[in-house]
Amino acid sequence: MTARPNILVLMVDQLNGTLFPDGPADWLHAPNLKALAARSARFANAYCASPLCAPSRASFMSGQLPSRTQVYDNAAEFASSIPTYAHHLRRAGYYTGLSGKMHFVGPDQMHGFEERLTTDIYPADFGWTPDYRRPGERIDWWYHNMGSVTGAGVAEITNQLEYDDEVAHHAMAKIYDLARGNDARPWCLTVSFTHPHDPYVARRKYWDLYEDCAQLDPQVPEFAYEDQDAHSKRLLDSCDRAAFEITPDHVRRARRGYYANISYIDDKIGEILQVLKDTRQEAVVVFVSDHGDMLGERGMWFKMSFFEGSARVPLMVSAQGLPSGLIETPVSTLDVVPTLADLIGLDLAEIAPWTDGESLLPLARGDGGHGPVYMEYAAEGSWAPLVGLRDGDFKYIRCNLDPDQFFETSADKSELTNLAEVEKHQDELARFRALADAKWDLDRFDAEVRHSQARRWIVYEALRNGAYYPWDYQPLQKASERYMRNHMNLDTLEGSKRFPRGE
Repeated sequence: MTARPNILVLMVDQLNGTLFPDGPADWLHAPNLKALAARSARFANAYCASPLCAPSRASFMSGQLPSRTQVYDNAAEFASSIPTYAHHLRRAGYYTGLSGKMHFVGPDQMHGFEERLTTDIYPADFGWTPDYRRPGERIDWWYHNMGSVTGAGVAEITNQLEYDDEVAHHAMAKIYDLARGNDARPWCLTVSFTHPHDPYVARRKYWDLYEDCAQLDPQVPEFAYEDQDAHSKRLLDSCDRAAFEITPDHVRRARRGYYANISYIDDKIGEILQVLKDTRQEAVVVFVSDHGDMLGERGMWFKMSFFEGSARVPLMVSAQGLPSGLIETPVSTLDVVPTLADLIGLDLAEIAPWTDGESLLPLARGDGGHGPVYMEYAAEGSWAPLVGLRDGDFKYIRCNLDPDQFFETSADKSELTNLAEVEKHQDELARFRALADAKWDLDRFDAEVRHSQARRWIVYEALRNGAYYPWDYQPLQKASERYMRNHMNLDTLEGSKRFPRGE
C-alpha cells in the first residue's frame, strides 16, 4: 500500500446490515457489491452510532457519539469546530470532495470538504426539531408515516431517483477529472446515496428482479401492539401506525421495492467503480450505510431503534495489503475515522481523548480486538435518550423510562427473548450495566437534549419570520470556466481534459 492512497467512500442510506452476513446475501441481485466484498475486509456486525440519518452521519464523519457532537436528531446543528475525516485528510494534503447526501444541519455545509458536487436532499435548518416537552405528539408534516409501505411500487422517476442519478453522474465526472493529473494531491471522494431509504418505489427493471423472491415475508410476524416493548410502541405511534391498514401484500411490495433499490444502488456503484478502473486509478474503498431498516420485522419499519435491522449496517473496507475476509467481532461506524487515519499513517493523538472509535486495521489483520460498541438515540419517537451496548454475544439497551433490555444477539438473532430478568444472565448483565454507568449520565444527557431542542425551536421560529436566508448548499458552476472559453488556449485545453493524454 502506498503511504497516501486515494480513498473512495461509498455511503448508502438505510441499508439493513442483516442482509450483509458476509457481503450481500446470496439472493440479492448485487453483483458489483459482491465483487467488492470478495476483495474487502467485511465487518458482519457493524453498528451505527445512532439509528437516524443526521446524528449517525455526524458521528461517522467525526468518530464521536451524538452526546459529544450534540447532533441528537435530524435538525441539530453540526458544529464547525468538530473535526471530521474530511478535515483530517485535507490537513494532511488531500483533496476532499462530496457528491450526495450528508444531512449537515446549520450554516456550515462543508465540514472539511473542499468541494461539494451536489446539494443535499434534506433541509439544513432546524425545522425537523423534536420536542420532549410534548411527549407523544406527532409533527405531521415531517414525521414518518406508513404511506411509504402502502404506496410501495414501480416508478421510473421519483424525487430520490432523480437525486441519486445526479449523485452518481457528478461522482463519475469527478473521478474522470481527478485522472487528468491536474492536481497532484491524493484524493478522498465521498459518494453518498439516499437509496434504499423509503419510500419503497423502484424502477421496473429492478422491481422485476425480485418477482419470485423468497424473502418478501418478514421472518418475525407483526406483534400485537400491547406485546411490543415500550420504545417500539412509541415508534409505532410516531409513524401513525394505527391510522393505516397494512396488508400482507403491502408488506411484500414494500420489501420488494427495498430490495429492488439495493440493486439500483449496486448498478450505480458498479458504474463508479468502472470509471475508477477505466482511468487506471487505485483507491481504498469503504462501503457503509448510515443505519438500517426494520422492513416489517415484528411489525416495525424504518429505523430509530437498537434492534438489529435498524442499528446494524454493512461495513466493508478494500485496501491494498489489507486481508479480505469476514470479521464477526462487533464494530462501529465510529471506527471509520481512526481507520482512515491509520491507513495513511495520520496521528490523531491531538483529539484522541474525545473520540469514541478505534482503528479496524489490527482487527482486520488478525492481531487486534475491539472494545464495546456504544450507541445512542435521542430523536423523534423517543421521549428520553436511549443508549445501547454491543459487546461479544450480547446487546444491552437502557432508557430511564423503560425496563432494561438484554439480548444474546448471536444466538437470538431476532431478539425475541429479553434476558434482563433471567437469573443465569445476571452477572453478564451487571457487567453491561457497569459499562453503561461509566459511559453515560442519562439524567444529564436528557437535560442537554431538552436544552438543545428548546433553543432550536426559538431560533427556527424567529428565522422563518420575515426575510428568509436558507442554509441549503447551493452548488455553483462557473460557466466562464467550463468547456471552451476565449481566455483559454484551445490546444492546451483539449490536451489537459483528455485521458489518456495521447501523443
